[in-house]
Amino acid sequence: MFQPPGFCQHSLVTQLGKIAYYTAEASSWQDSAQSRSQNTLVFLHGLGGGSSAYEWSKVYPAFAADYRVLAPDLIGWGASDHPERNYGVDDYLNTIAEFLQQTCQEPAMVIASSLTAALTIRVAIAHPELFQSLILIAPTGLSDFGNDYRRSFFAQLVSTPILDRLIYTTAVATSGGIRNFLEQRQFANANRVYPEIVAAYLESATCPNAEYSALSFVRGDLCFDLATYLPQLTIPTAILWGQQAQFTNVEVGRRLADLNPKAVRWFQSIPDSGLTPHLELPAVTIGLMHQCFERLA
Repeated sequence: MFQPPGFCQHSLVTQLGKIAYYTAEASSWQDSAQSRSQNTLVFLHGLGGGSSAYEWSKVYPAFAADYRVLAPDLIGWGASDHPERNYGVDDYLNTIAEFLQQTCQEPAMVIASSLTAALTIRVAIAHPELFQSLILIAPTGLSDFGNDYRRSFFAQLVSTPILDRLIYTTAVATSGGIRNFLEQRQFANANRVYPEIVAAYLESATCPNAEYSALSFVRGDLCFDLATYLPQLTIPTAILWGQQAQFTNVEVGRRLADLNPKAVRWFQSIPDSGLTPHLELPAVTIGLMHQCFERLA
């Protein structure tokens, strides 16, 4: 899998299988004793065809000299195991908690995007002792405020046996399919999609059994109404949201943030940015993250 220079891949075992994760090589950034004394930043990627820790790879190296950085491929994605199963919400709630429990001796600062960000909120509600703070990019359960994604035409189409895998192999897990999705749905500016991004997403999407997690996502098996959970959050949180994000727009994000102003201490929209500003505008995202650290301290 794609990884930045100065980073290496490790793995650990969870109940659902092996999780690969990326962290800085001590010789490249800092000595190991110094690294152990620093706060941990955990970067969690979103879900969708071709997703992996690559999504954060233009951002997390900027923090490696000052923090212990961990960026996993979630189960069913990237270089992690791909069990042949239909995935549900509890699978990711448990796996995220297991990863934090095995890798972080102290509460971590967790950065997550999209549906994974919403799942992370639920983990933080159940296990607040694992979290120091949250920085979330467009957190959405994709069925927020009663707008159930599973009723959409595409979700129901992909719920058809045999047809689901045909759609995945011919329209999703191809170079053209991935480029089209990135240009038309994920990025605000199609000119920012360059060959390495497409190649990284394609590599993840074409791993053996990658269709199981991807189709669970597209069918809506992982969706829920985040609005019913967010008021229970107690962890200091900042939310960043691309102004041109599709699927869930910035106004829904503001409504979600307003449900819990005590925990959500800062909400900031990012102009000229889509669903993944950390991949589309990484330098802007890094700058905003530094502001988040100050506001959440």
